[in-house]
Amino acid sequence: MAEAKRKLAAIVAADVAGYSQLMAADEDGTVAQLDACRRVFRDSVPDHGGRVVDTAGDSVLATFDSATQAVRCAIAVQSSLNARETDPTAAPRMEFRIGVNLGDVIERDDGTIYGDGVNIAARLESIAEPGGIVVSALIEEAVKGRVDAAFLDLGDQHLKNIARPVRGYALQIGQTDDAPPSMKTNTIWTQPGIVVLPFVNIGKDPDQEYFGDGLTEDIITALAGCRSFPVIGRHSAFAFKHANPDPRQLAKDLDVGYVVEGSIRHARERVRVNAQLTDCATAQPVWAQRYDRNLEDIFDLQDELTETIVAALEPALGKAERQKAATNRPGSVTAWELYQRGLAALYRRTRESHGEAKSLLRRAIEAAPDFTAAYAALVDAYFYDVAMGLDDDVNAARANALECARKAVEVDPHDPAALCSLGKAHIVRREQQEAIPELEAALALNPSLSWAHYGLGAAHSFGGRPAEAIPHLEKAIRLSPYDTHIGSFLVRLSDAYLFQGDYEQAEMWARKAIRQPNFQWSRQANLLVTLGYLGRLDEVPAILEEVRRHIPDFSITFVRKHHLISDPACMETYVEGLRKCGLDS
Repeated sequence: MAEAKRKLAAIVAADVAGYSQLMAADEDGTVAQLDACRRVFRDSVPDHGGRVVDTAGDSVLATFDSATQAVRCAIAVQSSLNARETDPTAAPRMEFRIGVNLGDVIERDDGTIYGDGVNIAARLESIAEPGGIVVSALIEEAVKGRVDAAFLDLGDQHLKNIARPVRGYALQIGQTDDAPPSMKTNTIWTQPGIVVLPFVNIGKDPDQEYFGDGLTEDIITALAGCRSFPVIGRHSAFAFKHANPDPRQLAKDLDVGYVVEGSIRHARERVRVNAQLTDCATAQPVWAQRYDRNLEDIFDLQDELTETIVAALEPALGKAERQKAATNRPGSVTAWELYQRGLAALYRRTRESHGEAKSLLRRAIEAAPDFTAAYAALVDAYFYDVAMGLDDDVNAARANALECARKAVEVDPHDPAALCSLGKAHIVRREQQEAIPELEAALALNPSLSWAHYGLGAAHSFGGRPAEAIPHLEKAIRLSPYDTHIGSFLVRLSDAYLFQGDYEQAEMWARKAIRQPNFQWSRQANLLVTLGYLGRLDEVPAILEEVRRHIPDFSITFVRKHHLISDPACMETYVEGLRKCGLDS
């Protein structure tokens, strides 16, 4: 047996974001992309003095003697992967999450490494954004000022199977922590504006320019309907056609924080659209995507691209703003920054982070009483307080959710996010019939609102109409495949199949949900229910142990109290599956 020795090392752990979905869409294309991406790692790691330890499945594990070289390697890899061209006929672009940690590891003579140092790197990778890097506090302290990146403090992270909290930092590649404040944060006191520049026709046929103009107009209209950010009107935006303006100048001329721009290229029966979101303060892109489509019905294509691009822009804008809010001094924050910090805390999904989130969001409302988005975010907090068992007083949380949602709609009855929040408030109160018209109204205003599709799916499923739920849940997943809430989207799809009696599909989607970040008891509970009906009881103890590590009093009584199912037959279906697993009341 190989002997083991201990050593201090910098560990880089990488994994493909959404690998299962990529494989489901295109196995051959995904495998080809994975091979190409691994070559980038294999070339970059030795160049930075490191060693690739393992490439099992869709992951990469590497070790370095230098923390600085480990982070520089991670930056080089992400920069190469994010800039690469991909085959338009292959699977969607593959993105990696990367975690970096400095810690004590056990190294065997055969080169394999083990230990908490490795486990923490892997857990930090799981909370990174697709295409992003998260490092531990030890790495941040060791390399700050030595790499071409700024560090955004994510706070203490409660990582799976790690006994103590670990402080995480997200890297902003290409920025530095000593940059002038005007280059790091948006100084506008309210949410920043956005301008959509006319998409450029780079093909050979000038007659196709109308397609780019039409797509631009549709995106402007759709973003204006979202009401998440002020949007510059068509006439002002089209004044910059063919001008190729500098983003910093746009910020001065139009008082905006972000610019959307793109290009259109036709080739036979195919059309390629590139879209990019740029931060005007830094002139750095914060999101970019390429879409390749068959050119059949041009108007249907225009609608589909508009919906897809707008659905991707909203979370990208929110992510950029949360990162900016995290860098500002606590004493100088605005209502907008308090809101963004509240969202960041909310997404951590723990009892402690929810308390922090609600405090920040209430402060945002105190500073700006007509802040619709802050009310809607508070509804989310109360929603998950009930659904995840984070608040023992579920009746109070349900009442607070409805009160906040009504205030949001009172402030702006035409805001789709406000209407969506009212729908979610009814869902958490198990009032599914009341939820549906609010969510449908939200989608009438913003068809790209993935949360509203999720809400409709949940309301139909919990209300005993699972067949009607599935299309909405599938669309929520398609519109926002890397959503912070994707685990919730997936487990609700598991619910719908479960209530239809399709236990194999229910099991598959429950397992997909479990692989997403953050603990959510209903993911494991769904898996238990399906295994109960499938008679695979040998798998139950391990799953039940995992649930009870987070919720010691998990039982049928807990499920009846916290689950949002309102249809009695569906609830009995759920409970009976748990009974088959040996759970009692």
